[in-house]
Amino acid sequence: MICNNLSVRDNTLCFAGRSTVELIEKYGSPVYLMDEDRIRENCRTYLGAMREAFGENALPLYAGKAACFKRMYEIIGEEGMGADVVSVGEIHTAYLAGFPMKNTYFHSNNKTDADILCAMEHGVGRFVVDNEEELFAIDRIAGERGIRQKVLLRLTPGIDPHTYEAVATGKVDSKFGSAIETGQAEQITRTALSCKSIHLAGFHCHVGSQVFDSEVFLRAGEIMLTFIADMIRHIGSVEELDLGGGYGVRYKESDPFIDIAANIRQVADHLRTVASRLGIDLPAIRMEPGRSIVADAGMTLYTVGTIKRIPGYKNYVSVDGGMTDNPRYALYRSPYTIMIANKAAEPCNFICTVAGRCCESGDLLQENVALPATVSRGDILAVLTTGAYNYAMSSNYNRIPRLPIVMLRKSDTGDGRGIDYLAVRRETPEDVTRNDI
Repeated sequence: MICNNLSVRDNTLCFAGRSTVELIEKYGSPVYLMDEDRIRENCRTYLGAMREAFGENALPLYAGKAACFKRMYEIIGEEGMGADVVSVGEIHTAYLAGFPMKNTYFHSNNKTDADILCAMEHGVGRFVVDNEEELFAIDRIAGERGIRQKVLLRLTPGIDPHTYEAVATGKVDSKFGSAIETGQAEQITRTALSCKSIHLAGFHCHVGSQVFDSEVFLRAGEIMLTFIADMIRHIGSVEELDLGGGYGVRYKESDPFIDIAANIRQVADHLRTVASRLGIDLPAIRMEPGRSIVADAGMTLYTVGTIKRIPGYKNYVSVDGGMTDNPRYALYRSPYTIMIANKAAEPCNFICTVAGRCCESGDLLQENVALPATVSRGDILAVLTTGAYNYAMSSNYNRIPRLPIVMLRKSDTGDGRGIDYLAVRRETPEDVTRNDI
């Protein structure tokens, strides 16, 4: 199994110790499942490793774009994480959940004046500034409110992380940030220092997503520290350095295991050596794990409908969901592991394409999937590792209501019985049409 919260009991796939068949009978189909204990374990891995490696001032920031709903912010707040937010919607969700807003960092390459004002009204702690136009807007609005807003400047270190092109963010020609190589990073730094209502707290970079080793963090960190050393004469000191995303996750058996704590120690050792060589203090370090906090804590369950066999060509297994609840295969050809949950121990020798229900030829969840030859209408199909960018990217295309999120955790009494509860209810057709006039 690709994750240790998966098991098979009596030919049935179990998740977080619970029968997936029983859960879909209780909550209906399709449904997102989230393992709360796994989320907390992943939070503690990052928080513990970063503080051990970088000191008590280090802080991992949960990237809410991976999975944003109120219960998530309650959990990460309880675990002592910070939060990376990218929109007014994410800010408001964190605020409603009672998250400590001083520990939020507001990203986006195009914050509107309304976004900036809303973030300040909600008490967002740091703005991660993408460009000079945004910097001037923050300075103006902060001045009107009589505050000095803390910011980090987002820089692009010019690194290709060898990940999906669509999620590579650290190259010179990225839409994000100010490039060090072109001199624009130094220019925006000087500009920030001249703004009366801006407090320049540090710098940020992000090299991409689904990274399986520390090489890009080592390279990016060295470039950023070298830049900081060049800027120290103007700034005096730098409080924070945000290295961006977290590590990759296992979607398939062929993906490597990652020892996150060991990788963070490697990054810390390297950055301390670089800082010492440059003669500067190492700033308080931030990272922004999202996928690696929630991905393997998630699973989506569907019910099989049509089985279509086209002799000499291909086979299709269609389910009662699709690109509305998981658009990642349509967007990125993202790999997933797929099983028939109620036939989990049966041999898999039926090669097929798993298709969704949308009126769209590209509505596929995965191709070349091996399922049991006995797959039939009414079977329960499970897509593993769907905690990240599934609910978050879901839509009402074809006016299909969004799925509920069911949280799973161990019993507080220690009796071995699991607890399940709704964190997000299932949408109805009335929800979908609620804003129609």
